[in-house]
Amino acid sequence: MIKISPSVLAADFSDLRREAQAMENAGVPMLHLDVMDGHFVPNLSFGAPVIRSLRPYSGLLFDVHLMISDPLRYLDDYVKAGADLITFHLESDSEPGETIRAIRAKGKKAGLALKPATPWSAAEPYLDELDMLVVMTVEPGFGGQSFMEDMMPKVRALRQELIRRGKDMDIMVDGGIAPSTAKTAVQNGANVLVAGSALFGKPDYSAAVRELLLAAQA
Repeated sequence: MIKISPSVLAADFSDLRREAQAMENAGVPMLHLDVMDGHFVPNLSFGAPVIRSLRPYSGLLFDVHLMISDPLRYLDDYVKAGADLITFHLESDSEPGETIRAIRAKGKKAGLALKPATPWSAAEPYLDELDMLVVMTVEPGFGGQSFMEDMMPKVRALRQELIRRGKDMDIMVDGGIAPSTAKTAVQNGANVLVAGSALFGKPDYSAAVRELLLAAQA
């Protein structure tokens, strides 16, 4: 099943409540919340207080992407803020296995993200413990970048490995997703698409979501 996760980075920050509710009304199952610390990635976004303030106004699954140096240290903050799925980077300072187990012990789903330079095989030791894999199709830290089609062999290899193991897991692609790139991502094995500027800011969010889904399913 193809799922769309709208990236709040592209939303109108002066009215996040309205933006989140508009996306929920458009029929998406989840909302992508990028947390950046200005250290792991060269930018700052928002943290647990913003997520906590938004949580009472949305019934969507909160897909929280921690682009921070020490996700294990701050895990409790995001659990308490209302995250449902917590993704951290394999390249962070936190030990991956310990971090995955800590997320799951708190009753949350665990995702593991790979930067463009990180080979898919680096995730192999953790595949049986995860709920989702995230392949970055841009360099993490900034919205609005162009889709890196050369990441598709990584997506394809991960899907093939999951099939070999008999494991049905979500593979998310994050970065540069639009109607022109969604089909390529899905053809190579992704089923969760993070999209920012392709959705937020459009005159009709429902129409924008439908267009993206139709392109992905083409």
